Amino acid sequence: MKTKNAWLLPLLFLLFSAFRADKPVTTLFLIGDSTMANKSIAGGNPERGWGMVLGSFFADDVRIDNHAKNGRSSKSFIDEGLWEKVIAQVKPGDYVFIQFGHNDEKTDEKRHTVPGGTFDANLRRFVDETRAKGGTPVLFNSIVRRHFVDSVLTDTHGAYLESPRNVAAERKVPFIDLNTLSHKLVQEMGPEESKKLFMWVAPNTLPAIAAGKQDDTHLNPRGAREIARLAVDALSQSVPELAKYIRRYDYVVATDGSGDFFTIQEAIDAVPDFRKSARTTILIRRGTYKEKLVIPASKIQVSLIGEEGAVLTYDDYASKKNVFGEEKSTSGSSTCYIYGPDFYAENLTFENSSGPVGQAVACFVDADRAFFKNCRFLGFQDTLYTYGKQSRQYYQACYIEGSVDFIFGSSTAVFDRCRIHSKRDGYIAAPSTPEGRSHGYLFYDCQLTADSGVTRVYLSRPWRPYAQAAFIRCHMNKHILPEGWHNWGKKENEKTVRYAEYQSSGEGAHPKARARFSVSLKNLKGYEIGTVLRGDDGWQPF
Repeated sequence: MKTKNAWLLPLLFLLFSAFRADKPVTTLFLIGDSTMANKSIAGGNPERGWGMVLGSFFADDVRIDNHAKNGRSSKSFIDEGLWEKVIAQVKPGDYVFIQFGHNDEKTDEKRHTVPGGTFDANLRRFVDETRAKGGTPVLFNSIVRRHFVDSVLTDTHGAYLESPRNVAAERKVPFIDLNTLSHKLVQEMGPEESKKLFMWVAPNTLPAIAAGKQDDTHLNPRGAREIARLAVDALSQSVPELAKYIRRYDYVVATDGSGDFFTIQEAIDAVPDFRKSARTTILIRRGTYKEKLVIPASKIQVSLIGEEGAVLTYDDYASKKNVFGEEKSTSGSSTCYIYGPDFYAENLTFENSSGPVGQAVACFVDADRAFFKNCRFLGFQDTLYTYGKQSRQYYQACYIEGSVDFIFGSSTAVFDRCRIHSKRDGYIAAPSTPEGRSHGYLFYDCQLTADSGVTRVYLSRPWRPYAQAAFIRCHMNKHILPEGWHNWGKKENEKTVRYAEYQSSGEGAHPKARARFSVSLKNLKGYEIGTVLRGDDGWQPF
Protein backbone atom coordinates (compact mmCIF):
# COMPACT_ATOMS: atom_id res chain seq x y z
CA MET A 1 0.00 0.00 0.00
CA LYS A 2 1.28 3.46 -0.85
CA THR A 3 1.53 6.15 1.80
CA LYS A 4 1.66 9.93 1.90
CA ASN A 5 5.40 9.65 2.48
CA ALA A 6 5.98 7.57 -0.64
CA TRP A 7 7.65 10.59 -2.27
CA LEU A 8 10.64 9.92 0.00
CA LEU A 9 11.51 6.74 -1.89
CA PRO A 10 13.20 8.32 -4.95
CA LEU A 11 15.06 10.79 -2.74
CA LEU A 12 16.32 8.02 -0.47
CA PHE A 13 17.32 6.00 -3.53
CA LEU A 14 19.43 8.86 -4.85
CA LEU A 15 21.09 9.41 -1.48
CA PHE A 16 21.79 5.70 -1.09
CA SER A 17 23.21 5.51 -4.62
CA ALA A 18 25.55 8.41 -3.93
CA PHE A 19 26.69 6.79 -0.68
CA ARG A 20 27.42 3.54 -2.45
CA ALA A 21 29.32 5.32 -5.22
CA ASP A 22 31.59 7.00 -2.66
CA LYS A 23 32.10 3.82 -0.62
CA PRO A 24 32.31 0.78 -2.92
CA VAL A 25 31.82 -2.61 -1.37
CA THR A 26 35.20 -3.81 -2.60
CA THR A 27 38.11 -3.01 -4.88
CA LEU A 28 39.54 -5.28 -7.53
CA PHE A 29 43.23 -4.44 -7.93
CA LEU A 30 44.74 -5.59 -11.20
CA ILE A 31 48.47 -6.23 -11.61
CA GLY A 32 49.99 -7.55 -14.81
CA ASP A 33 51.34 -6.64 -18.22
CA SER A 34 50.15 -4.84 -21.38
CA THR A 35 47.48 -7.39 -22.26
CA MET A 36 45.67 -6.35 -19.05
CA ALA A 37 46.66 -2.67 -18.84
CA ASN A 38 44.75 0.56 -19.46
CA LYS A 39 45.72 2.26 -22.74
CA SER A 40 45.80 5.79 -24.07
CA ILE A 41 43.03 6.51 -26.59
CA ALA A 42 44.82 9.54 -28.08
CA GLY A 43 44.65 9.76 -31.86
CA GLY A 44 42.04 7.04 -32.00
CA ASN A 45 44.37 4.37 -30.66
CA PRO A 46 42.29 1.16 -30.65
CA GLU A 47 44.55 -0.89 -28.36
CA ARG A 48 42.89 -2.08 -25.14
CA GLY A 49 43.92 -4.28 -22.25
CA TRP A 50 41.19 -6.59 -21.01
CA GLY A 51 41.44 -5.02 -17.55
CA MET A 52 40.57 -1.65 -19.09
CA VAL A 53 37.07 -2.86 -19.99
CA LEU A 54 36.52 -5.05 -16.92
CA GLY A 55 34.54 -2.39 -15.02
CA SER A 56 31.56 -2.70 -17.37
CA PHE A 57 31.05 -6.28 -16.13
CA PHE A 58 30.64 -5.30 -12.48
CA ALA A 59 28.09 -3.33 -10.50
CA ASP A 60 28.84 0.23 -9.42
CA ASP A 61 29.72 -0.83 -5.89
CA VAL A 62 32.77 -2.72 -7.16
CA ARG A 63 35.73 -0.54 -8.11
CA ILE A 64 38.37 -1.61 -10.63
CA ASP A 65 41.85 -0.24 -9.84
CA ASN A 66 44.05 -1.30 -12.74
CA HIS A 67 47.81 -1.11 -12.06
CA ALA A 68 48.89 -3.37 -14.93
CA LYS A 69 51.68 -1.80 -17.00
CA ASN A 70 53.04 -2.29 -20.49
CA GLY A 71 56.23 -4.30 -20.63
CA ARG A 72 56.25 -5.42 -16.99
CA SER A 73 57.13 -8.85 -15.73
CA SER A 74 56.53 -10.10 -12.22
CA LYS A 75 60.15 -9.14 -11.46
CA SER A 76 60.13 -5.60 -12.87
CA PHE A 77 56.73 -4.93 -11.30
CA ILE A 78 58.32 -5.58 -7.90
CA ASP A 79 61.69 -3.97 -8.60
CA GLU A 80 60.11 -0.71 -9.81
CA GLY A 81 58.05 -0.36 -6.61
CA LEU A 82 54.74 -0.87 -8.40
CA TRP A 83 53.72 -3.77 -6.17
CA GLU A 84 54.57 -1.80 -3.04
CA LYS A 85 52.11 0.93 -4.11
CA VAL A 86 49.36 -1.63 -4.69
CA ILE A 87 49.73 -3.70 -1.54
CA ALA A 88 49.76 -0.54 0.59
CA GLN A 89 46.15 0.12 -0.55
CA VAL A 90 44.71 -3.37 -0.15
CA LYS A 91 42.18 -3.72 2.65
CA PRO A 92 40.15 -6.67 3.97
CA GLY A 93 37.56 -7.79 1.42
CA ASP A 94 39.50 -6.55 -1.59
CA TYR A 95 40.78 -8.72 -4.44
CA VAL A 96 44.07 -8.72 -6.33
CA PHE A 97 43.98 -10.17 -9.86
CA ILE A 98 47.49 -11.30 -10.86
CA GLN A 99 48.49 -12.02 -14.47
CA PHE A 100 52.11 -12.16 -15.59
CA GLY A 101 54.06 -14.28 -18.06
CA HIS A 102 54.39 -12.46 -21.39
CA ASN A 103 57.35 -10.39 -20.23
CA ASP A 104 58.74 -12.91 -17.73
CA GLU A 105 59.65 -14.85 -20.88
CA LYS A 106 61.91 -12.01 -22.06
CA THR A 107 65.64 -12.71 -21.79
CA ASP A 108 66.73 -9.28 -20.58
CA GLU A 109 68.02 -9.09 -17.00
CA LYS A 110 65.43 -6.56 -15.82
CA ARG A 111 62.44 -8.78 -16.63
CA HIS A 112 63.42 -12.42 -17.00
CA THR A 113 62.24 -14.99 -14.48
CA VAL A 114 62.38 -18.78 -14.42
CA PRO A 115 59.26 -21.00 -14.25
CA GLY A 116 59.43 -23.17 -11.17
CA GLY A 117 61.95 -20.74 -9.68
CA THR A 118 61.93 -16.92 -9.60
CA PHE A 119 58.60 -16.63 -11.42
CA ASP A 120 56.86 -18.88 -8.89
CA ALA A 121 58.55 -17.06 -6.00
CA ASN A 122 57.22 -13.70 -7.22
CA LEU A 123 53.71 -15.09 -7.59
CA ARG A 124 53.89 -16.52 -4.04
CA ARG A 125 54.88 -13.10 -2.76
CA PHE A 126 51.86 -11.45 -4.42
CA VAL A 127 49.56 -14.12 -2.97
CA ASP A 128 50.97 -14.19 0.55
CA GLU A 129 51.14 -10.42 1.00
CA THR A 130 47.61 -9.99 -0.34
CA ARG A 131 46.31 -12.53 2.17
CA ALA A 132 48.23 -10.84 4.97
CA LYS A 133 46.25 -7.66 4.26
CA GLY A 134 42.93 -9.54 4.33
CA GLY A 135 42.53 -9.56 0.56
CA THR A 136 41.82 -12.40 -1.84
CA PRO A 137 44.41 -13.14 -4.56
CA VAL A 138 43.29 -14.59 -7.89
CA LEU A 139 45.92 -15.96 -10.27
CA PHE A 140 45.55 -15.87 -14.07
CA ASN A 141 47.88 -17.22 -16.69
CA SER A 142 48.67 -15.31 -19.91
CA ILE A 143 46.20 -14.96 -22.74
CA VAL A 144 47.07 -16.77 -25.94
CA ARG A 145 49.17 -15.25 -28.69
CA ARG A 146 47.65 -15.49 -32.13
CA HIS A 147 50.28 -17.84 -33.60
CA PHE A 148 48.90 -20.19 -36.25
CA VAL A 149 50.92 -22.93 -37.90
CA ASP A 150 49.06 -24.58 -40.80
CA SER A 151 45.75 -23.22 -39.40
CA VAL A 152 46.49 -24.67 -35.95
CA LEU A 153 46.91 -22.26 -33.05
CA THR A 154 50.24 -23.05 -31.42
CA ASP A 155 51.40 -22.28 -27.89
CA THR A 156 54.23 -19.79 -27.37
CA HIS A 157 54.29 -19.47 -23.56
CA GLY A 158 55.45 -22.94 -22.50
CA ALA A 159 56.05 -23.50 -18.78
CA TYR A 160 55.11 -19.91 -17.94
CA LEU A 161 51.49 -21.02 -18.23
CA GLU A 162 51.93 -23.63 -15.50
CA SER A 163 53.51 -21.49 -12.77
CA PRO A 164 50.26 -19.60 -11.90
CA ARG A 165 48.37 -22.91 -11.88
CA ASN A 166 50.93 -24.59 -9.63
CA VAL A 167 51.18 -21.69 -7.17
CA ALA A 168 47.38 -21.44 -7.00
CA ALA A 169 47.13 -25.15 -6.15
CA GLU A 170 49.97 -24.90 -3.62
CA ARG A 171 48.53 -21.82 -1.87
CA LYS A 172 44.90 -22.91 -2.39
CA VAL A 173 43.78 -19.72 -4.12
CA PRO A 174 41.50 -19.29 -7.19
CA PHE A 175 43.10 -19.83 -10.58
CA ILE A 176 41.67 -18.72 -13.94
CA ASP A 177 43.11 -20.57 -16.93
CA LEU A 178 42.67 -17.63 -19.26
CA ASN A 179 45.12 -19.11 -21.74
CA THR A 180 42.98 -22.18 -22.37
CA LEU A 181 39.83 -20.06 -22.58
CA SER A 182 41.36 -17.56 -25.03
CA HIS A 183 43.03 -20.38 -27.01
CA LYS A 184 39.64 -22.01 -27.58
CA LEU A 185 38.12 -18.70 -28.71
CA VAL A 186 40.91 -17.84 -31.15
CA GLN A 187 41.16 -21.39 -32.53
CA GLU A 188 37.42 -21.53 -33.21
CA MET A 189 37.54 -18.18 -35.01
CA GLY A 190 40.42 -19.34 -37.18
CA PRO A 191 43.44 -17.61 -38.73
CA GLU A 192 41.58 -14.81 -40.53
CA GLU A 193 38.55 -14.10 -38.36
CA SER A 194 40.65 -14.01 -35.19
CA LYS A 195 42.54 -10.98 -36.51
CA LYS A 196 39.43 -9.02 -35.51
CA LEU A 197 40.39 -9.51 -31.84
CA PHE A 198 43.97 -8.28 -32.11
CA MET A 199 45.80 -5.16 -33.22
CA TRP A 200 45.64 -5.77 -36.94
CA VAL A 201 45.25 -2.30 -38.44
CA ALA A 202 45.40 -1.52 -42.16
CA PRO A 203 47.71 1.33 -43.20
CA ASN A 204 46.25 4.86 -43.44
CA THR A 205 43.10 4.02 -41.50
CA LEU A 206 43.88 5.46 -38.05
CA PRO A 207 45.86 8.62 -37.17
CA ALA A 208 47.37 6.86 -34.16
CA ILE A 209 48.81 4.08 -36.34
CA ALA A 210 49.20 5.64 -39.78
CA ALA A 211 51.61 2.95 -40.96
CA GLY A 212 49.29 0.15 -39.92
CA LYS A 213 50.07 -2.75 -37.62
CA GLN A 214 50.06 -6.55 -37.44
CA ASP A 215 50.18 -7.42 -33.75
CA ASP A 216 49.19 -10.89 -32.55
CA THR A 217 49.66 -10.20 -28.83
CA HIS A 218 47.69 -7.04 -28.02
CA LEU A 219 43.93 -6.63 -28.14
CA ASN A 220 41.57 -4.20 -29.84
CA PRO A 221 38.22 -3.14 -28.23
CA ARG A 222 36.39 -6.24 -29.41
CA GLY A 223 39.20 -8.54 -28.29
CA ALA A 224 39.45 -6.90 -24.87
CA ARG A 225 35.70 -7.28 -24.32
CA GLU A 226 35.77 -10.92 -25.40
CA ILE A 227 38.68 -11.78 -23.10
CA ALA A 228 37.12 -9.88 -20.20
CA ARG A 229 33.89 -11.77 -20.77
CA LEU A 230 35.75 -15.09 -20.60
CA ALA A 231 37.48 -13.97 -17.40
CA VAL A 232 34.22 -12.89 -15.78
CA ASP A 233 32.43 -16.11 -16.73
CA ALA A 234 35.26 -18.09 -15.13
CA LEU A 235 35.31 -15.83 -12.05
CA SER A 236 31.61 -16.41 -11.45
CA GLN A 237 32.43 -20.09 -11.00
CA SER A 238 35.83 -19.92 -9.29
CA VAL A 239 35.10 -16.91 -7.05
CA PRO A 240 31.37 -17.22 -6.28
CA GLU A 241 31.51 -14.30 -3.83
CA LEU A 242 31.92 -12.02 -6.86
CA ALA A 243 29.07 -13.55 -8.84
CA LYS A 244 26.41 -11.29 -7.29
CA TYR A 245 28.26 -8.19 -8.56
CA ILE A 246 28.64 -9.40 -12.14
CA ARG A 247 26.48 -7.81 -14.83
CA ARG A 248 26.33 -8.40 -18.56
CA TYR A 249 25.28 -6.09 -21.39
CA ASP A 250 25.13 -6.44 -25.15
CA TYR A 251 26.98 -3.16 -25.71
CA VAL A 252 28.90 -0.71 -23.55
CA VAL A 253 29.32 3.01 -24.22
CA ALA A 254 32.17 4.88 -22.50
CA THR A 255 33.93 8.19 -23.04
CA ASP A 256 37.25 6.76 -21.80
CA GLY A 257 37.48 3.96 -24.35
CA SER A 258 36.52 1.18 -21.93
CA GLY A 259 33.43 0.24 -23.95
CA ASP A 260 32.45 -0.86 -27.43
CA PHE A 261 31.55 2.69 -28.49
CA PHE A 262 32.31 6.28 -27.56
CA THR A 263 28.78 7.60 -28.29
CA ILE A 264 25.32 6.36 -27.43
CA GLN A 265 24.18 6.85 -31.02
CA GLU A 266 26.85 4.43 -32.27
CA ALA A 267 25.49 1.78 -29.91
CA ILE A 268 21.90 2.40 -31.02
CA ASP A 269 22.92 2.17 -34.67
CA ALA A 270 24.52 -1.22 -33.95
CA VAL A 271 21.27 -2.67 -32.58
CA PRO A 272 19.70 -5.01 -35.18
CA ASP A 273 16.47 -3.64 -36.62
CA PHE A 274 13.28 -5.21 -35.26
CA ARG A 275 15.12 -7.59 -32.94
CA LYS A 276 12.13 -9.40 -31.46
CA SER A 277 13.79 -12.47 -29.94
CA ALA A 278 15.48 -10.62 -27.08
CA ARG A 279 15.94 -7.21 -25.48
CA THR A 280 19.15 -5.34 -26.38
CA THR A 281 20.85 -3.95 -23.28
CA ILE A 282 23.29 -1.05 -23.47
CA LEU A 283 25.36 0.15 -20.52
CA ILE A 284 26.15 3.88 -20.48
CA ARG A 285 29.24 4.31 -18.35
CA ARG A 286 29.84 7.34 -16.16
CA GLY A 287 30.45 10.48 -18.21
CA THR A 288 28.85 13.33 -20.16
CA TYR A 289 27.70 12.53 -23.69
CA LYS A 290 27.00 15.64 -25.74
CA GLU A 291 25.06 14.35 -28.70
CA LYS A 292 21.67 14.43 -30.39
CA LEU A 293 20.32 10.92 -29.89
CA VAL A 294 17.68 9.28 -32.08
CA ILE A 295 16.25 5.85 -31.28
CA PRO A 296 14.28 5.00 -34.44
CA ALA A 297 11.13 2.90 -34.58
CA SER A 298 13.10 -0.05 -35.95
CA LYS A 299 15.17 -0.30 -32.75
CA ILE A 300 12.68 -2.13 -30.55
CA GLN A 301 13.13 -3.48 -27.02
CA VAL A 302 16.20 -1.36 -26.26
CA SER A 303 17.38 -0.78 -22.68
CA LEU A 304 19.75 2.04 -21.75
CA ILE A 305 21.24 1.51 -18.29
CA GLY A 306 23.31 4.36 -16.92
CA GLU A 307 25.98 4.28 -14.27
CA GLU A 308 25.77 7.02 -11.66
CA GLY A 309 26.85 10.22 -13.40
CA ALA A 310 25.85 9.18 -16.95
CA VAL A 311 24.45 12.31 -18.65
CA LEU A 312 23.08 12.75 -22.17
CA THR A 313 23.06 16.47 -23.01
CA TYR A 314 22.69 18.95 -25.84
CA ASP A 315 21.97 22.66 -26.16
CA ASP A 316 19.47 23.18 -28.98
CA TYR A 317 16.39 25.38 -28.49
CA ALA A 318 13.33 26.30 -30.54
CA SER A 319 14.50 29.68 -31.87
CA LYS A 320 18.00 28.45 -32.69
CA LYS A 321 18.71 28.41 -36.41
CA ASN A 322 19.38 25.23 -38.38
CA VAL A 323 21.75 24.98 -41.35
CA PHE A 324 19.12 26.57 -43.60
CA GLY A 325 18.64 29.58 -41.33
CA GLU A 326 15.25 28.31 -40.13
CA GLU A 327 14.23 28.04 -36.49
CA LYS A 328 14.60 24.50 -35.18
CA SER A 329 11.15 24.65 -33.49
CA THR A 330 10.17 23.02 -30.22
CA SER A 331 10.23 19.50 -31.64
CA GLY A 332 13.57 20.11 -33.33
CA SER A 333 15.19 21.28 -30.10
CA SER A 334 15.23 17.94 -28.30
CA THR A 335 18.39 16.29 -27.03
CA CYS A 336 16.88 12.80 -27.37
CA TYR A 337 14.18 11.31 -29.62
CA ILE A 338 12.66 7.96 -28.70
CA TYR A 339 10.46 6.19 -31.30
CA GLY A 340 11.28 2.50 -30.78
CA PRO A 341 8.55 0.67 -28.78
CA ASP A 342 9.23 -1.12 -25.49
CA PHE A 343 12.04 1.27 -24.63
CA TYR A 344 13.55 1.19 -21.12
CA ALA A 345 15.93 3.64 -19.43
CA GLU A 346 17.39 3.49 -15.94
CA ASN A 347 19.76 5.78 -13.97
CA LEU A 348 20.25 8.10 -16.94
CA THR A 349 20.09 11.90 -17.09
CA PHE A 350 18.45 13.56 -20.11
CA GLU A 351 19.42 17.23 -20.25
CA ASN A 352 18.84 20.27 -22.41
CA SER A 353 21.61 22.61 -21.31
CA SER A 354 20.59 25.67 -23.33
CA GLY A 355 19.13 27.38 -20.24
CA PRO A 356 16.11 29.72 -19.99
CA VAL A 357 15.91 30.58 -23.70
CA GLY A 358 12.33 29.50 -24.41
CA GLN A 359 11.24 26.06 -25.54
CA ALA A 360 14.11 23.58 -25.23
CA VAL A 361 13.28 19.88 -24.99
CA ALA A 362 15.45 17.37 -23.15
CA CYS A 363 13.55 14.24 -24.12
CA PHE A 364 10.97 13.66 -26.89
CA VAL A 365 9.09 10.38 -26.40
CA ASP A 366 6.89 8.97 -29.16
CA ALA A 367 7.41 5.28 -28.32
CA ASP A 368 4.63 3.12 -26.92
CA ARG A 369 5.33 1.22 -23.70
CA ALA A 370 8.23 3.46 -22.69
CA PHE A 371 9.53 2.93 -19.14
CA PHE A 372 11.89 5.28 -17.29
CA LYS A 373 13.25 4.33 -13.87
CA ASN A 374 15.37 6.56 -11.60
CA CYS A 375 16.05 8.92 -14.50
CA ARG A 376 16.49 12.70 -14.45
CA PHE A 377 15.06 15.17 -16.98
CA LEU A 378 16.72 18.59 -16.78
CA GLY A 379 15.74 21.81 -18.50
CA PHE A 380 13.53 24.90 -18.25
CA GLN A 381 10.59 25.36 -20.63
CA ASP A 382 9.24 22.21 -22.29
CA THR A 383 11.69 19.78 -20.67
CA LEU A 384 9.80 16.51 -21.28
CA TYR A 385 7.73 16.13 -24.44
CA THR A 386 5.38 13.13 -24.23
CA TYR A 387 4.73 13.33 -27.94
CA GLY A 388 3.02 10.10 -29.05
CA LYS A 389 -0.77 10.21 -29.29
CA GLN A 390 -0.92 6.42 -29.01
CA SER A 391 1.95 6.22 -26.55
CA ARG A 392 1.82 4.89 -23.00
CA GLN A 393 4.68 6.00 -20.78
CA TYR A 394 5.65 5.12 -17.21
CA TYR A 395 8.07 7.15 -15.07
CA GLN A 396 9.12 5.54 -11.79
CA ALA A 397 11.11 7.40 -9.11
CA CYS A 398 12.29 10.00 -11.61
CA TYR A 399 13.31 13.64 -11.17
CA ILE A 400 11.82 16.15 -13.62
CA GLU A 401 12.58 19.87 -13.50
CA GLY A 402 11.62 22.94 -15.46
CA SER A 403 9.81 26.25 -15.47
CA VAL A 404 6.92 26.53 -17.94
CA ASP A 405 4.91 23.56 -19.28
CA PHE A 406 7.88 21.36 -18.56
CA ILE A 407 5.85 18.17 -18.90
CA PHE A 408 3.72 18.43 -22.03
CA GLY A 409 2.21 16.44 -24.87
CA SER A 410 -0.56 14.07 -25.88
CA SER A 411 0.58 10.72 -24.45
CA THR A 412 -0.92 8.80 -21.59
CA ALA A 413 1.80 9.10 -18.97
CA VAL A 414 2.06 7.90 -15.38
CA PHE A 415 4.50 9.52 -12.95
CA ASP A 416 4.93 7.21 -9.98
CA ARG A 417 6.82 8.45 -6.88
CA CYS A 418 8.61 11.13 -8.88
CA ARG A 419 9.95 14.48 -7.80
CA ILE A 420 8.55 17.32 -9.91
CA HIS A 421 10.65 20.45 -9.41
CA SER A 422 9.78 24.00 -10.54
CA LYS A 423 12.77 26.25 -11.26
CA ARG A 424 10.64 29.35 -11.88
CA ASP A 425 7.04 30.52 -11.57
CA GLY A 426 4.94 28.87 -14.24
CA TYR A 427 3.08 25.68 -15.04
CA ILE A 428 4.06 22.09 -14.37
CA ALA A 429 2.06 20.25 -17.00
CA ALA A 430 0.53 21.16 -20.36
CA PRO A 431 -1.26 18.06 -21.62
CA SER A 432 -2.78 17.91 -25.10
CA THR A 433 -4.81 14.77 -24.50
CA PRO A 434 -6.78 13.77 -27.62
CA GLU A 435 -10.57 13.87 -27.40
CA GLY A 436 -12.06 10.56 -26.26
CA ARG A 437 -8.92 9.35 -24.46
CA SER A 438 -9.56 7.74 -21.06
CA HIS A 439 -6.53 9.35 -19.37
CA GLY A 440 -3.78 11.88 -19.92
CA TYR A 441 -1.28 12.60 -17.14
CA LEU A 442 -1.44 10.91 -13.76
CA PHE A 443 0.90 11.78 -10.90
CA TYR A 444 0.94 9.19 -8.09
CA ASP A 445 2.62 9.82 -4.73
CA CYS A 446 4.85 12.51 -6.21
CA GLN A 447 6.69 15.29 -4.42
CA LEU A 448 6.20 18.79 -5.87
CA THR A 449 9.13 21.06 -4.94
CA ALA A 450 10.60 24.35 -6.16
CA ASP A 451 13.68 26.56 -6.10
CA SER A 452 13.86 29.23 -3.41
CA GLY A 453 11.78 32.28 -4.36
CA VAL A 454 9.40 30.37 -6.61
CA THR A 455 5.87 31.14 -5.34
CA ARG A 456 3.40 31.01 -8.24
CA VAL A 457 3.13 27.64 -9.94
CA TYR A 458 0.02 26.03 -11.43
CA LEU A 459 -0.43 22.28 -11.56
CA SER A 460 -1.52 22.34 -15.19
CA ARG A 461 -2.95 24.29 -18.06
CA PRO A 462 -4.50 22.71 -21.18
CA TRP A 463 -2.40 22.85 -24.31
CA ARG A 464 -5.45 21.39 -26.07
CA PRO A 465 -9.12 21.58 -25.03
CA TYR A 466 -9.49 17.97 -23.84
CA ALA A 467 -6.44 17.96 -21.61
CA GLN A 468 -6.44 15.55 -18.68
CA ALA A 469 -4.30 15.50 -15.55
CA ALA A 470 -4.74 14.01 -12.09
CA PHE A 471 -2.57 14.38 -8.99
CA ILE A 472 -3.10 11.47 -6.60
CA ARG A 473 -1.70 11.46 -3.05
CA CYS A 474 0.92 14.05 -4.03
CA HIS A 475 2.78 16.18 -1.50
CA MET A 476 2.77 19.81 -2.68
CA ASN A 477 5.00 22.53 -1.30
CA LYS A 478 3.75 26.09 -0.86
CA HIS A 479 4.77 27.22 -4.37
CA ILE A 480 1.58 25.65 -5.74
CA LEU A 481 -1.10 28.33 -6.07
CA PRO A 482 -4.38 27.81 -4.19
CA GLU A 483 -6.43 27.79 -7.42
CA GLY A 484 -4.09 25.06 -8.73
CA TRP A 485 -5.39 24.88 -12.29
CA HIS A 486 -5.33 27.34 -15.22
CA ASN A 487 -7.57 27.50 -18.30
CA TRP A 488 -4.87 28.96 -20.64
CA GLY A 489 -6.97 32.11 -20.98
CA LYS A 490 -9.78 30.24 -22.73
CA LYS A 491 -13.02 29.97 -20.78
CA GLU A 492 -14.35 27.28 -23.12
CA ASN A 493 -11.52 24.95 -22.05
CA GLU A 494 -13.16 24.66 -18.64
CA LYS A 495 -16.01 22.66 -20.20
CA THR A 496 -13.77 20.00 -21.77
CA VAL A 497 -10.73 19.53 -19.55
CA ARG A 498 -10.60 16.84 -16.86
CA TYR A 499 -8.45 18.01 -13.98
CA ALA A 500 -8.57 16.07 -10.71
CA GLU A 501 -6.91 15.58 -7.34
CA TYR A 502 -7.07 12.90 -4.68
CA GLN A 503 -5.76 13.32 -1.13
CA SER A 504 -3.21 16.04 -1.87
CA SER A 505 -1.05 17.04 1.10
CA GLY A 506 1.39 19.78 2.05
CA GLU A 507 1.23 23.58 2.10
CA GLY A 508 0.26 23.66 -1.57
CA ALA A 509 -2.83 21.50 -1.06
CA HIS A 510 -5.92 23.76 -1.06
CA PRO A 511 -8.92 21.57 -1.92
CA LYS A 512 -11.51 24.24 -1.15
CA ALA A 513 -9.74 26.97 -3.12
CA ARG A 514 -9.13 25.01 -6.31
CA ALA A 515 -10.47 26.22 -9.67
CA ARG A 516 -14.11 25.28 -10.03
CA PHE A 517 -13.60 23.36 -13.24
CA SER A 518 -11.40 20.80 -11.42
CA VAL A 519 -12.70 17.95 -9.28
CA SER A 520 -11.72 16.33 -6.01
CA LEU A 521 -11.96 12.56 -6.42
CA LYS A 522 -13.77 10.61 -3.73
CA ASN A 523 -12.15 7.33 -4.76
CA LEU A 524 -9.71 5.98 -7.34
CA LYS A 525 -12.11 3.89 -9.39
CA GLY A 526 -10.77 3.99 -12.94
CA TYR A 527 -7.59 5.73 -11.85
CA GLU A 528 -5.54 2.70 -10.76
CA ILE A 529 -2.12 2.59 -12.44
CA GLY A 530 -2.78 -0.78 -14.01
CA THR A 531 -6.10 0.38 -15.42
CA VAL A 532 -4.54 3.52 -16.88
CA LEU A 533 -1.64 1.81 -18.70
CA ARG A 534 -3.14 -1.54 -19.61
CA GLY A 535 -4.17 -1.77 -23.23
CA ASP A 536 -5.19 -4.70 -25.39
CA ASP A 537 -1.66 -6.06 -24.93
CA GLY A 538 -2.01 -6.00 -21.12
CA TRP A 539 1.17 -3.93 -20.61
CA GLN A 540 2.04 -3.35 -16.95
CA PRO A 541 5.63 -2.13 -16.51
CA PHE A 542 5.70 -2.10 -12.71
